[in-house]
Amino acid sequence: MTTVEQQAGSAVRPFRMEFPDEELIELRRRLAATRWPSKELVTDRSQGVQLATMQELARYWATDYDLHRVEARLNALPQFTTEIDGVDIHFLHLRSPHENALPLIVTHGWPGSVVELLDAVGPLTDPPAHGGAAEDAFDLVLPSLPGYGFSGEPAEVGWDVARVGRAWAELMSRLGYTGYVAQGGDVGAGVTDAMGRQAPEGLLGIHTNLLVTALGGPQPADTEAERAAADAIATFRADGYGYFLEQATRPQTIGYALLDSPVALAAWMLDHDTDSYYKISRAFVDGQPAGNLTRDHILDNVTLYWLTGTGASSARSYWDSYGVAATAAGQAPAEVSLPTGFTTFPGEIWRTPRSWAEKAYPNLTYFHEADRGGHFAAWEEPERFATEVRAAFRPLRSPGPRAA
Repeated sequence: MTTVEQQAGSAVRPFRMEFPDEELIELRRRLAATRWPSKELVTDRSQGVQLATMQELARYWATDYDLHRVEARLNALPQFTTEIDGVDIHFLHLRSPHENALPLIVTHGWPGSVVELLDAVGPLTDPPAHGGAAEDAFDLVLPSLPGYGFSGEPAEVGWDVARVGRAWAELMSRLGYTGYVAQGGDVGAGVTDAMGRQAPEGLLGIHTNLLVTALGGPQPADTEAERAAADAIATFRADGYGYFLEQATRPQTIGYALLDSPVALAAWMLDHDTDSYYKISRAFVDGQPAGNLTRDHILDNVTLYWLTGTGASSARSYWDSYGVAATAAGQAPAEVSLPTGFTTFPGEIWRTPRSWAEKAYPNLTYFHEADRGGHFAAWEEPERFATEVRAAFRPLRSPGPRAA
């Protein structure tokens, strides 16, 4: 599957992927052999991912999509692996052409991957080419979560978001960065929040676009915005929480389907939240993508999951971070004292009010409500996402290099 320059210990090793043709032929065979359920009995997604969506996705995947596309996109960028805490971590390391760029580590979520971040690379590393200023440039580190993509699968339990956060701090230190910032959404927001609470040496500040603390218990509901957010969370728990519960309690069970059927994998990945589901469905059924959520971009991500066989191992990350064992072992988290930025996007599962963000992060230095975008903000609206990240971290910049 991979060609890696082998080195020992904590070395950073160049990485390049090659998917054998027989794997691609087998994928098409399995798509053609899909056993389809009967059509749902409702006109919306309330019974799950709709048949018309999945049949068009499967048709396009098998006949029109270039199965070498995701391989080519990633191989065009500098990729590496390094072993941290017993797990090989895959990451992209993209240096800005501009001096004094601020190092930034961005963490993807589920059902995402580094693929969802690729179109934000240009706006973040080279802002002048995208209507920005050179002084807002970043050096980017984009790691694959353990058990996702080309990162290794943990061979033991305990790889929760806090442990990933510690691994990311080691990664940034290993790359020679003495001062850096961190960003994340979805599971990546949990990792970034954990890093903010750990406050490792060199971390200057964080930015997220999902308030992970809002799922930990009741939030204030005194204003209209707070009540709307609380209602949205309640709806999500009642009507859209199935994937979360399954992965947090029985990831191995769903893993059998995710490794055996590409259509089952794709349907499971699409059934995340209402806003992103309908946007993706329209891209396939009506040919009308929302922002950057095109057919090809969506299938880049699904294909990566299928060809790396990481449906089960990625699901286990929820068991480690949000399952019964994690809850039982949990301790009161430290407060985040680092400067924190937060952006709420209108299509997010809930629109976080500023008051909730201030409660979670006493040192909230940036808050903004974006005018478009949803849960997968960097994927759907990469330019808008980059604008938010630049603005959030602008106060933390200072002259001079950030690398040893």
